[in-house]
Formats: sequence, structure tokens, C-alpha cells
Amino acid sequence: MMKKPVKPVKAYKNLEFLNSAEARTIRILSEFYEPQTRFRKNHIVDTIVFFGSARLVSKKDALANLRHVKKLFKIKKATKQKLVHAEKLLEMSNYYEDAVELSRRLTEWSMNLPTEKKRFIICSGGGPGIMEAANKGAFLAKGDSIGLNISIPYEQFVNPYVKPQLAFEFHYFFMRKFWFVYLAKALIVFPGGFGTLDEFMEVLTLVQTKKIKKEMKVIVYDEKYWREIINFDALVKHGTISKKDLRLFDFCNSVDEAFEKITTHFKKYYLN
Repeated sequence: MMKKPVKPVKAYKNLEFLNSAEARTIRILSEFYEPQTRFRKNHIVDTIVFFGSARLVSKKDALANLRHVKKLFKIKKATKQKLVHAEKLLEMSNYYEDAVELSRRLTEWSMNLPTEKKRFIICSGGGPGIMEAANKGAFLAKGDSIGLNISIPYEQFVNPYVKPQLAFEFHYFFMRKFWFVYLAKALIVFPGGFGTLDEFMEVLTLVQTKKIKKEMKVIVYDEKYWREIINFDALVKHGTISKKDLRLFDFCNSVDEAFEKITTHFKKYYLN
């Protein structure tokens, strides 16, 4: 008696193949087409991107952490170094609160524009810290926001302020960066570490080399912090950048200043 023939698996259902090195280009294309489809379905026209540290927390959480560390320090169960770190975390929590407020105000402003399409939607990396703060601000304004999460060894989960239909999970950093930049009309760079520096420098390079041709406003939040981290004047002094390259971005030191520069830019270039 002949055995019933086994039906071969179709290539696009073959998980072993789809996860192989040979199918890498298919996976890359998926991270282009799937987000594109969802953005169109949700009527997203353009975005305001927030970059910044994943390690910062709200003032409420920073205060609670400092009180806890102080108790441990008194009974010699926490080091002086840990106490100093907790105090610094509280100081840096101001950036989290500023990001929430700026995002909230920008979302309220964009929601009042006379259009049915979704303009200037807040977009972040979807994780904790400044990313969470940006999504939280939009949430408080009762608006939508986007979270472009990335799979990394220290698992980063999408924060609770992003709706499922606008929460994305990327494997490839370069595809995630593509979607950060492609829809963006403004980027706000809050204090951060290696990841923030990477994103900030790549955007500046793309603008400097005219790979980004649209009028994109780049805001660098808190001049004191960033001038301590990067000696921009030394780059000019040594001839590795031109003085005019410093005009590729604007320093802002308050929510009011950032809000005014971004909305004025949009009115000039995108709302006439």
C-alpha cells in the first residue's frame, strides 16, 4: 500500500529557511514593508523623534530610589558610590520630566491642526527612560505615539504608553534607524549615552552630506550637558568640521524654547 504523499512546505512558510542566512534579505525587507503598511493604515504622515538615555527615570521613581538607598546606606548595606549614583539619578530625572512635558505640548499642538491625517506624531525607541517619557507625554495628551523597539541581549520591552498597533520590534539597527529618520520632520536629542550619540551623529552626518534633503529641525537639549560630552569647538579648531556645521542643529535649554523652535519650523516649512 502506497503511503500518502507528504505535501512540501511552501518557501514563505518554512521557518527554518526564513531564519537562515540565505533569507536575510527577506527579513530586512520585512522590516521595511511591515512598518510601512502599518504607518499607512494608521494615517501617519510624519513624526517628531525623541532620542535619549534609556537609564533615566521619573522624578517620583528617582526620589523613591534615593530614599531606599539612603536607608541602606545608614545601616551600611549600600556603598557611598551607590548613594552618589542615586543622587545623580534624581538630578537627571529633570530630563525625563522635560521630555514628558515637551511631548505632551507638541502632541496637543499637532492634534489641533486642521487635518484628518496624523501630523508630527511623537516617535521614540519604545523602551524606558527618555523613550518612555516621550510616549508618556503623548499619552497624557490623549494622542498617538510610535515605539520603535529593538531586540538586544538585555531585553528591552515596549513601554506601556505605546498602543499595540504602533509598537514595533526590530532586529536590525539600520532598519530601525531608517524609520526614525524617514518620517521625521524634527529630532530632539536629550542627554544619553552610546546609543544616543550613535543616533545623533548618524543624523548629523546624513544632514551634513545632504542625504537628508528635507528641512529637518534637530534640537539638542541642554547645551551645558552636551558641550561637556562633546567639544564641538575643538572639532572646529582642529578642522575636522566646519564652523557652519554647527548650524545643523540648535541648542535648547528649556521646554518653552524647544517647543517654540519646533512649531515655528513646522509653520515655516510644512504648514503653509
